[in-house]
Amino acid sequence: MSVFGKVHLGYLCIETTRFGDWRRFGADGVGLHVDDLDRDRMRFRLDDHECRLLLQRGPAEDVTTVGWHVDDHEAFDDIVARITARGVTVERGHDEEAALRGVQRLVRFPGPKGLIQELYTTPVTTTAPLRMQASGFVTGDAGMGHIAITSRQPDAIHRYYGNLLDARLSDFIVETIGAVRFRIRFLRVNGRHHTVAVANTEGLRIDPIRTAIQHLNTQVATLDDMTTSYQRLKQVGFTMALGIGQHTNDKELSYYVRTPSGFEWEVGWNPIVVDEATWEPTTHQGISIWGHTPEGRTVIDKLHQFRHGAASLRRAEITVPALSGATA
Repeated sequence: MSVFGKVHLGYLCIETTRFGDWRRFGADGVGLHVDDLDRDRMRFRLDDHECRLLLQRGPAEDVTTVGWHVDDHEAFDDIVARITARGVTVERGHDEEAALRGVQRLVRFPGPKGLIQELYTTPVTTTAPLRMQASGFVTGDAGMGHIAITSRQPDAIHRYYGNLLDARLSDFIVETIGAVRFRIRFLRVNGRHHTVAVANTEGLRIDPIRTAIQHLNTQVATLDDMTTSYQRLKQVGFTMALGIGQHTNDKELSYYVRTPSGFEWEVGWNPIVVDEATWEPTTHQGISIWGHTPEGRTVIDKLHQFRHGAASLRRAEITVPALSGATA
């Protein structure tokens, strides 16, 4: 059976030592609800789910885990069977780990670029009021948002999510930045235009990004939520990567801000919803119709990216070949 439409981006786990900066970023900037669990763990909420982002103390300064909400036990069992049929071990999460994430029936297995993938069937919800500056976030059947990954092996990541989650190709974007040509593919697992975006350089394959994800996207409920969060983040001292603009493919209005851990966070509003009956993948030239002007990027930032790109040529990228090969 197909599990398309039954899977949603549920949560991310982040390893960091910068709890004070993350609290300021998430609560005072983006406008999220924050719950301090103890000195080593913090959670953010966007909606009635107990956890959408779990921050745990550690040196990575990166996203370590992607959590996938599966609608029912039948679809859950189907995905697990796909994984084990390819000889990959699925590990059951402990009760404490499930409680931290606010989920039930938790399992995990390896993912591209070292990102642990977790599945669960039931999110724990709460009626406790949200204490946040944003009026709301668009989640529900579309999940909490999307992630973008840079890769030297984009076809393998495409196959990985196709094999496991029946991901469908929404479209491509081709963009030239400086003298480097990038190709970005956008994969959807439900009605959200994309839940995983995968970018690669054409020609010489390098990966200039230190972190496992390049950015996380969350969608706010109103245009005012987007513009006021942009202003708040600048006021509390965070650096924009790209100013407000509109994308060519999903038509979302958004901006990108650098998080305390180094990856970017896109706050967006009003993207299109894919009509499965009529949608046809296409290729767009450039990521933006207007705007998304780079802000605050220094020569040092460019040198860091060059160094990471050069270093990526000397190491193999984690692709989980058993799960990213051709469909069995």
